[in-house]
Amino acid sequence: MKAKKFFALMCVLLFSACVVAADSKKTILKIAADAVPHTDLIELIKPDLEKQGIIIKLYTVIDTTLVNTQTSEGELDANYFQHVIYMNAQAKDKNLRLANAGNIHVEPMSIYSDKYKSISDLPENAKIAICNDSTNEYRGLKLLEKAGFIQLKKSITPATASIHDIEKYLKPIKIIELDPSLITRVRDQFDAYIVWSSKVMEAGIDVNKARLFSEGGDSPYANIIAVNPNRLNDPAIKALVNALRSDKVKTFILEKYKGTIIPAK
Repeated sequence: MKAKKFFALMCVLLFSACVVAADSKKTILKIAADAVPHTDLIELIKPDLEKQGIIIKLYTVIDTTLVNTQTSEGELDANYFQHVIYMNAQAKDKNLRLANAGNIHVEPMSIYSDKYKSISDLPENAKIAICNDSTNEYRGLKLLEKAGFIQLKKSITPATASIHDIEKYLKPIKIIELDPSLITRVRDQFDAYIVWSSKVMEAGIDVNKARLFSEGGDSPYANIIAVNPNRLNDPAIKALVNALRSDKVKTFILEKYKGTIIPAK
């Protein structure tokens, strides 16, 4: 009996050692991502990466204030919520080490309204909410210019854009600058609001119903996988990017989001 118990114990210990050894071969990636569509896309590819020995620990982001700092300092392996112009501005302002590991998808910036059905319906002195960070404010201002509301100074740049770059108003409107995370929450206070499509989807708004005017599919503002530059050649990071740029993900984006989100080129 003692011999049998000893043999059984040895089998348990050997099995435990094998499990530990197997786990030690797996790579864990800690990734912070916006809810829609970023988290959806990562959840889609998690099983594929797990087969390659890569385990994703996913953190859905509500407040992005510290995410780039955490990525730069190695607390996070990657993040997925921003375009490269915003990332570069953050890196410069906060002295961070960040790099683009790959373009994944485009979220067109649009003018939305819960009160009006078309651009021409907006009244004189319409109150329009716009993002207050310079890179996204630049996109919003360019959109208002394209829609015929304003004329911008030729000197405007994505790094420093603000309402002070408006040369003249072609139609009377009132532009209110707000943090992007607040815009959809207080949208009832405005005649129209400008933000990218995932923020509208997160708020449960029908994008196609509320959208009045939009950027084209040629927008240069692709959402990216951001990493510390030291991780650019990391095989796990490359596998993550390849999976997110796969035909499987592109098909999912096209079928589920029907043009409100577009695969990056």
